[in-house]
This record gives sequence, structure tokens and C-alpha cells, in this order.
Amino acid sequence: MTLYIIRHGETAGNAERIVQFPEVELNQCGLHQAQRLGRRLAERGVKHIISSDYRRAQMTAEAIQQASGAQLQLSPDWRERHFGDLRGQKHSDIGDLYHPDLDPPNGESWTVFHTRIDCAWSEVQKHLATGSLAIVTHGLVCYSLALRHLQLPPQARAHADFRNTSVTEVEPIPPWRVVVLNCTAHLDDPALAPTDSGGV
Repeated sequence: MTLYIIRHGETAGNAERIVQFPEVELNQCGLHQAQRLGRRLAERGVKHIISSDYRRAQMTAEAIQQASGAQLQLSPDWRERHFGDLRGQKHSDIGDLYHPDLDPPNGESWTVFHTRIDCAWSEVQKHLATGSLAIVTHGLVCYSLALRHLQLPPQARAHADFRNTSVTEVEPIPPWRVVVLNCTAHLDDPALAPTDSGGV
């Protein structure tokens, strides 16, 4: 039994380095990434998927659901950090999105964001009773978990650069030891290539 923590597939906003709105969907590359991800997890015994209800995460989770037959649950608790008035702006115009003092107008401070993710994490263990669990979420959520809840491999450190459809595999009991961190091997595996339709 394993806990999988997954960042969603690529969007146009990711490619253009733009702070995104909730309704943004996967682009064609992201759809292909999600298909490959689904095939990677198809035989891993995933019984339950919890996904952010933002569209880009939901589309990624649906690819896993179709490949594995797992139950899918959408949850607002696993949304990306709310950047408020910074949404729609380019990263280069904002500066360091990960600066500890960044407090987006009409958005979430780091303290509020971390507290929300802490609460979501506290609910995880009850979902592991029936089998492996996949959480489909966002880059800064993965960062918050790595920073505050996961036991990382030696020499690894928490960082914000979780790649699109990256998989982090975690032992399903405290201290939540990470076995695989931020892995996108499925994107280069010829056996997991998407179909011509590219759909999910």
C-alpha cells in the first residue's frame, strides 16, 4: 500500500509562467502527460483518488480514474494557494512567488495556506484503510507537504519545483517516509505513450 502525491498536468499558464485561475484546463501536452500518468498507476492498486476541484487537477485525476477504476473524490481543501489579485499576472512581473513574506492582496498568506493544507493532511490516513491512495493537487501544495509533513530522502530538501504530473511515493504510515520524490519517469517511457486521441 502506498500514498501517491501528484501534481497536475501542464496548462497553457504553466507553459507561459502565469499565475492561474481555477478554471484553467490542461493543454494538449498536459493531456498526454495525464494519460501517461494513468498508465503508470494503472496496476498500482490505487483504490481512492482525492483531487483538488480546480479543473486542471480534476482532469489529471480523471485520467488516473479511467486507468485504475479508483473512486474519485473532489475536494476544495487541496486547491493551489490562492494568489488573489496576482492571478493572471506573469511570474516575472511579480518576482519570487515563494518568498516567505509574499502576502497576495485578497489571497492567502503562507500561514493561512499552510494551515489549510495541514487540515487536509489530517484527513488522509482514514482514506488509506482500503488501499493505495492518490492525491492530485498543485505545486505549492506538494511543497507544503514536503516542507511540513513528509520525511524526505537523505540530502533532499523541500523545494517548490514539483514538475507537471510528478509522482511522489510515500509510505502510508508516520513518519511518512518518501520513497520516490518528484518523479516524471512516465513521461519518457515509450511503453506509456499516449494514444492518438490524447483524451482523458
